[in-house]
Amino acid sequence: MSEQLSTGPAGMIDPQIFRQVQDDIDEDIKVRDEIRGLLKALDKQERSIQSVLSRVHAVPASSLPDLLASAQPSFDQQREILKELATVASKYPYYKYNGLWTREIQTASYGIVLAGWLGGFASEGGERTEGRLMTIGEVGEQLGVQVNVKEADVFHLTLEEYLHSLVTMIEELARLAVNSVTLGDYQRPMLISRFVKDLHAGFQLLNLKNDSLRRRSDSIKYNVKKIEDVVYDLALRKLVGSSDA
Repeated sequence: MSEQLSTGPAGMIDPQIFRQVQDDIDEDIKVRDEIRGLLKALDKQERSIQSVLSRVHAVPASSLPDLLASAQPSFDQQREILKELATVASKYPYYKYNGLWTREIQTASYGIVLAGWLGGFASEGGERTEGRLMTIGEVGEQLGVQVNVKEADVFHLTLEEYLHSLVTMIEELARLAVNSVTLGDYQRPMLISRFVKDLHAGFQLLNLKNDSLRRRSDSIKYNVKKIEDVVYDLALRKLVGSSDA
């Protein structure tokens, strides 16, 4: 053999090799534990946000501003934790640890896009309007993280994570369409229907390579059908005008 293992006295392998390996393992465990600690704190804030947003199914549209305002402290805490996570994670190659946090950042992005759709965040023009799709740049700004970074190994929100959050939002809006009718709000399902159909058309333009995302995006059509059934039923009962439907 042209190359041989480093050896110590009497042909034994130098134990320093394995001491260095153990040092590397210990460092990796330390970093993972630090990241998991931050993710635990992040999960707490995300659950608080989801708890508030889930109440949208039980309150009229007039109560949305107060409801969304009550979630703002959790959004602020979430942003601070993500900034701390970005500081830690950006010291290492992105793909070394990104599997630890991708689910949490998808959830965080989902909370932002849903709150934005409900009118919780102002657009660039300063308006708060229901039915607005927040861009990945706007989501990143609210989360306090960079987005779709390609030229550096830094913590960021990826396009895939953003798109996953949009699919989750569609699922939630399909449920909201049904519950809005229960609350006597017959116009919101119309808004949801138009929005989801436009979003579905956008997804159909994408050539998705991510298997998980592709499978989830294929399910959008079932939510479109679910919402269409709600709209059809409203029109059949003459609860909305035919032009609206």
